[in-house]
Amino acid sequence: MNATKKKINKTTVTIAVIVVCLLIYFFVPPVHQGINRAVRILTSEGLDGIAAYIRSFGVYAVVVSFLLMILQSLISPIPAFFITLANSAIFGWVKGAILSWTSAMAGAALCFYIARNLGRDAAEKFTGKGMLETVDKFFEDYGKYAILIARLLPFISFDLVSYAAGLTGMSFASFFIATGIGQLPATIVYSYVGGTLTGGAQALMMGLLVLFALSIAIFVGKKVYNDRHENKVK
Repeated sequence: MNATKKKINKTTVTIAVIVVCLLIYFFVPPVHQGINRAVRILTSEGLDGIAAYIRSFGVYAVVVSFLLMILQSLISPIPAFFITLANSAIFGWVKGAILSWTSAMAGAALCFYIARNLGRDAAEKFTGKGMLETVDKFFEDYGKYAILIARLLPFISFDLVSYAAGLTGMSFASFFIATGIGQLPATIVYSYVGGTLTGGAQALMMGLLVLFALSIAIFVGKKVYNDRHENKVK
């Protein structure tokens, strides 16, 4: 009974927070206009546009970047890739990596929390039913490797994976630790590329990183297949 009551309380609090946020969005014009502009920039401006937008806030640029990462988490499947590169270009690759990693962790935790406490219907409102079903298949195929693969591949929206993980039996602690470890190498590498390389060198390095990520995905996929084949034989 206590567990059920605690679940109900968490759900109630989550719904209340979302309702308050929606009321602020719809009835506070500066907030409404600011969020709409941020979404437009995230979806259409590319790296240079995102970097210019963050820079325009001056001393508040760090806060804006942090909030942008959380915003892109909620309105998945917008990729965080450009924000990570923009952070490194603006703040340097070390500080940019720290900012990108911590804000991505906060966004992932929020996605997981929403799915865990409000269920599949709510998660589908943020992601779309078809997108979430695709990630369900991803979890089914790769199991415990899903989080690692999602972080290695820059063209997979990790936020979708966070929502899907919240719908599984995975504990928050396991998810949070796997997320932190899984996204750290990619964040460091992408931040270094964005903060220290330019032009053709950056494009070449990005191509190599994508090739490396695909190689890792193929390797892990083969391992998963072999593990399943061995289990069937047994």
